[in-house]
Amino acid sequence: MNDELQKKVADAIRDPQNIGEMPDADSVGTVGNSECGEMLRMWVKYKEQDGEKVIDKASFQSFGCETAIAVASLATELIRGKTADEAMELKPEELSGELGPLPPMKIHCAELVQGALRSALSPEDQTAGQA
Repeated sequence: MNDELQKKVADAIRDPQNIGEMPDADSVGTVGNSECGEMLRMWVKYKEQDGEKVIDKASFQSFGCETAIAVASLATELIRGKTADEAMELKPEELSGELGPLPPMKIHCAELVQGALRSALSPEDQTAGQA
């Protein structure tokens, strides 16, 4: 990982946004397995805005590398105000946007975040309050 990316990741994890469980979430999605190493869980809460259901807030919990924590922190801010469909269309490189391009060995971190987000936003996976 280059020095600039390492600094951005360090800055993002020094003060991660929206970390922790959200007991009143409308949905939750999980990818990975904490016993195998990397796992990310994301909670989503919706609100009505201009007649549309949009994401009001999101939070996450991560068992994995610092890059995954940094991307998840950025992603929870990025999806605020978007519809579920808009958020589902976000690509891993968009979720990690402020960090800049991730090296090949770290792309899986953004894909992990994308997977948890899609799991939380998929109607069949919406299991509110699950911890």
